[in-house]
Amino acid sequence: MPDESFETENENIETDSQNIEMQKYLTFMSNNLVYGIPIENVVEIITNHNITKLPRVPDYVKGIINLRGQIVPIIDMKQRISKECSEKTRGTCIIILNVNDISIGILVDAVSQVINIENKISAPPAKNHEFISGMTNLPDGTVMFCLNCELLVNQK
Repeated sequence: MPDESFETENENIETDSQNIEMQKYLTFMSNNLVYGIPIENVVEIITNHNITKLPRVPDYVKGIINLRGQIVPIIDMKQRISKECSEKTRGTCIIILNVNDISIGILVDAVSQVINIENKISAPPAKNHEFISGMTNLPDGTVMFCLNCELLVNQK
């Protein structure tokens, strides 16, 4: 009899853990903060890049790259969010995103990892984070800001 109740409890635990909604995020660093992008928007990460500068574009638009015949605009995330210009470091890379069939590259300080996050994302603390859709605590205790890719692409 004790064995049967143990099996039932295990089945309930497994069912509860399967009901938790998880979403994968690619995490990256920019301006010493951790950001996350839903993995379904990420196409690839480029570490070796030549950016062609463009005249008369906002400062945060670093230029364009030719990615296998496709022209992709590159935005400096640090400059777009905090108005500081990024300096190229060893970890600097470009994350190519596809949002509503629009390709865009974001220049970031470093890419961290792909993680699973429960759908426990809270609203951002202030209205001045225009590209942040929410935030959550990571298992190591740091705060991850969730990047709203649609706003990033559609914002003028």
